[in-house]
Amino acid sequence: MLPRSASSMPPPPNPAAYFPPPRVTLPSGLEILRTYSGAVIFLEILFGTIVWILVASTRVPLPLLQGWVMFVAVTAWFLSIVFLCVFLFGYANRIAVNWNQTDFLFHGATFVFYFGAFLLQAAATSLHHFPRKFNSTSQEKIMADHEYNISIAASIFAFATAVCYGCSTALALRRWRL
Repeated sequence: MLPRSASSMPPPPNPAAYFPPPRVTLPSGLEILRTYSGAVIFLEILFGTIVWILVASTRVPLPLLQGWVMFVAVTAWFLSIVFLCVFLFGYANRIAVNWNQTDFLFHGATFVFYFGAFLLQAAATSLHHFPRKFNSTSQEKIMADHEYNISIAASIFAFATAVCYGCSTALALRRWRL
């Protein structure tokens, strides 16, 4: 017979033991800006800012196309700033997440969306010579020449931003697989 104080049940497990420690290969603090990944994230933010400023500075003749470009550009810009701040302020070491996988999934999805936004911006730019109203006798174009030049610049920077997100995806995949 067992003594009254001893029980046949094992002690309950420690719930903290079931959460894996965060897997982080990127440094925290300002050291992240000295890595290739940190530099590319900084370029994503810079080029993304230029994209949405350029798209917002036109009259947006095709709201459906350029509205999606603006949504992708502003959302990716905001999430990239949040992602960079997580590493700058050291939250990555406190949050139990596989940051290498999260980095890959975030940048991979954002690359797909940004490349699509680049294609839509380029398509909107290519329609500049069409008349604004097809049944009208006036020859007013969809975009004035100044807006056409701004749209060309927005397309170029959207492509550059998509390339940056693609590079971040490749770097994140390499880190995740190591």
